[in-house]
Amino acid sequence: MMYYSRARTGAVLAVCLLGLLLCLPNFVRMPAGLPRQQIHLGLDLRGGSYLLMRVDLDALAHERLDTLTDQVRQSLLKAGLGYRNLGADRSRAAVTFTPRQPSEHDRDVATLDALPTTTPNEFAVSTLPDGRIAVILSPAALRLRARDAVAQSIEIVRRRIDATGAVDPDITRQGDDRIVVQLPGVSDPNRIKQLLGTTAKMTFHLVAEGVSPQGSVPPGVDLLPMQDDPHQLVPVMHHVDVDGADLTNASAAQDSQTGGWAINFTLDSVGAREFAEITRANIGKPFAVVLDNKVITDPVIQGVIPSGSGQITGRSYTAQSATDLALLLRAGALPAPLTVIEQRSIGPTLGADSIRAGAISLLVGFLLVVAFMGTFYGLFGWYANVALLANLVLMMAILSLFGATLTLPGMAGLLLTLGMAVDANILINERIREEVGRGRTPIAAMQAGFERATSTIVDSNATAFLAHVMLFVFGSGAVKGFALTITIGIVTTLFTTLLLSRMLMVRWYALTRPVLLPV
Repeated sequence: MMYYSRARTGAVLAVCLLGLLLCLPNFVRMPAGLPRQQIHLGLDLRGGSYLLMRVDLDALAHERLDTLTDQVRQSLLKAGLGYRNLGADRSRAAVTFTPRQPSEHDRDVATLDALPTTTPNEFAVSTLPDGRIAVILSPAALRLRARDAVAQSIEIVRRRIDATGAVDPDITRQGDDRIVVQLPGVSDPNRIKQLLGTTAKMTFHLVAEGVSPQGSVPPGVDLLPMQDDPHQLVPVMHHVDVDGADLTNASAAQDSQTGGWAINFTLDSVGAREFAEITRANIGKPFAVVLDNKVITDPVIQGVIPSGSGQITGRSYTAQSATDLALLLRAGALPAPLTVIEQRSIGPTLGADSIRAGAISLLVGFLLVVAFMGTFYGLFGWYANVALLANLVLMMAILSLFGATLTLPGMAGLLLTLGMAVDANILINERIREEVGRGRTPIAAMQAGFERATSTIVDSNATAFLAHVMLFVFGSGAVKGFALTITIGIVTTLFTTLLLSRMLMVRWYALTRPVLLPV
């Protein structure tokens, strides 16, 4: 127990040196080839913006019903079956219709049973008491779709924010339908808020010919406003001919004919094939480009477009708006609209004050602990101070290695960890004092002191470790940061207390062979 081999000593010193190397990038610029990971400052330390957004799951369910309605219509027509009063019943989460003839009922059901599904057992076909046929969406399938939509929304939000150049964004899920976005260093989040609030769902539809916006609108046709002129309505077919989900690239460019800004886009092989087929079959007909239920443009198809490339033009596009739209299209469409329900901005001055206050409290606390240990425990107290400094370095090294975000509660966790580390060293030194008081020799007192204190230290730190792991698992936001810092600190405390400080004492004893211990 009281013997440290050269290999063991070298291993402890190597860990300490590695910790120092990983910690240095937070204070100095490291040359190429050496670690450069740093601890990132959180919103409360750096200043920035906080957005709490809600995913509109009701709109997601309504959109699925609209899509299912179109699927039912197309399947029945393809099978040569008629229907009456086809539409979505939102209260039942179902699509209902009346068969054209009672004799066609069984064929209708068989046709609908063969509809493609996005998830297993997504819907069931049943007959209502009044004779209507209903395609009812499963609640379990809707919940699964909602869960996937939130996860997909988080990924798309992350892509959109990364494309703006925001540094160290923190994007997390909160509850069943909310997303928290923290943007350190972004004091004016209006542009990002606008980007995140745009669904960016682009689709291509044929324009319904012979339909007047002022007259009656037949089933399967939607009246959508023009983006540049909301008072102008365009009758477009509800059926999506080409989906913007097939888009592979989009970029802002200037229109060679008008000199205005436009967006060039490219579709993948599936989208390009569909684009070529629809343009080949509808030459001379208007074709609408729809973005978030607004018609951007409705040009007449002049010829076949086999390449899957095209250009979106609009009278109101500027360099910034064209760039933002291209960014949105590249990042992908949100599966459901996002609504900002809370927004906060923290100025950089407040963040700087928080850093200053946290650093001062950490420094003062550290100096007081150092003075206490040096005064009450002499040389062994100063060895404990060396271990305490190494503990702080190792904590920062681990946080830097994983690129962790340090918040004000995290700084409080650092200070609390120093106190916990001091407790462990006090236990060891007091045990050694007790053994010296009983008349034991220096080596026997050190041996017994370490042995009797170790079990207490391990037990107390193990229970604290489990408590803070649970706090990290079930907590959120600042609580997670506090728990993570303490959890890392417990690991480094055990290392520096049970290995480093003991090594320093043992090496000192081996070199000096004292008659009395300096405790």
